[in-house]
Amino acid sequence: MNRADYGIHKLISIENITRTVFKLRFERNGLEFVPGQHISVGPESLGYTREYSVYSGAEDPWLEVLVKEVIDGWVSPQLRRLQPGDGLMVEAPLGYFRIAGNMSGKHLFVATGTGIAPFHSFVRTFPELDYHLIHGVTDASEACERDLYGNRLTLCTSRAADGNYHGRVTAWLEDNKLDVYDHFYLCGNRKMINDAFQILMSRGIKPDNIHAEAYF
Repeated sequence: MNRADYGIHKLISIENITRTVFKLRFERNGLEFVPGQHISVGPESLGYTREYSVYSGAEDPWLEVLVKEVIDGWVSPQLRRLQPGDGLMVEAPLGYFRIAGNMSGKHLFVATGTGIAPFHSFVRTFPELDYHLIHGVTDASEACERDLYGNRLTLCTSRAADGNYHGRVTAWLEDNKLDVYDHFYLCGNRKMINDAFQILMSRGIKPDNIHAEAYF
């Protein structure tokens, strides 16, 4: 980490989103980002950070990230223990997973787990977007603020039939018409992205219209 490129931001709030995912809201301190970019965040006292896609909108007065708690992780358990007013080490935003320049047409957003974060930033920043969001989780209890998206969200649940579609996001792609969409954005685990990319290519989607951000 380049220590010249970080600032200290005070935690405003911490909110449980699911059993294992929580949302950090902290001071913006003038930090500018492009929706879709990620920032590295960690407790000020720890000295370590981890990359998280920005969850908040570009015009929000604060910054937000979604954090999945990894029990034996270096950073997330420490973040979970923070209290409002504690300091966060926040590095400058990075990344090229962005929607600027592709505002027209219909967008298909495909996410697994906390990969929904950049899409939340997209739709909060660009409310005029024509989009459909596909979010893959194991069951409906892992949905992240699903009411925010209304009928633009399809919750794909792989282990229970309590979402909008019982199966993985890749199965949804295989089962549904794709020629109604102009732009395709994939964010989540690398296996999903690789599989989804192959499905899209096999359905005649041009590579230039597919954008991806792998979390691990």
